[in-house]
Amino acid sequence: MNVKHELQSIISGVGDHATTDLICAAAYHLRKSQETSRISQEPEFTKEKEAEKLISWINQNRLWFTDHDESRFIASGAEQWVYLHQDERYVYKLNDSIFYLFWSDYFHSLLIHNYFFPETAYQLIGFYEKEKTLYSVVKQPFIEITEITNVESVKEFLDKNGFLLKKNNDYFSPDLGLILEDLHDENVLTNNGVPFFIDTVFYLDASFFKK
Repeated sequence: MNVKHELQSIISGVGDHATTDLICAAAYHLRKSQETSRISQEPEFTKEKEAEKLISWINQNRLWFTDHDESRFIASGAEQWVYLHQDERYVYKLNDSIFYLFWSDYFHSLLIHNYFFPETAYQLIGFYEKEKTLYSVVKQPFIEITEITNVESVKEFLDKNGFLLKKNNDYFSPDLGLILEDLHDENVLTNNGVPFFIDTVFYLDASFFKK
């Protein structure tokens, strides 16, 4: 099975991961909810509707994250807030999926990241709600920075792996049908000469599901 077919299987929820991996389980739940909505001819399945379905699922499965500690705050960006985990080998991140049109797109991005970058894989450990905003809570290895990331080296690495630079720090893989954006030097950290991709934003191009 080639890379594209493997990714298609992961996104489609094929295999055991749909129930054992919480990211897969969340994406699977939303996909089934959307299918049910379509069959019953309910109004358009919006991101707000997704959030309602997610919250119901979170309540049913007791997936609210209750160990949030604001005093462990490290940094924030446009889409997330980063905190040092109690196990200091890790950080945890609150993300409101603002970069994505749908929550399902966000979960797909996490799954693709974990496929390509297992050394900085995301683990979905729950959800958090603040001021009526829903956040995912993901856990990720803490990467110590030893030097500034060379964005040209990142470009060369991605180019060798079929991701072509579009503009600024945004890339596209015509073979896989994947868009990879926002890879500036704060989202790729370097430790002893090794780049670690910690925050990636993947989107599925229309060509992704084509053979």
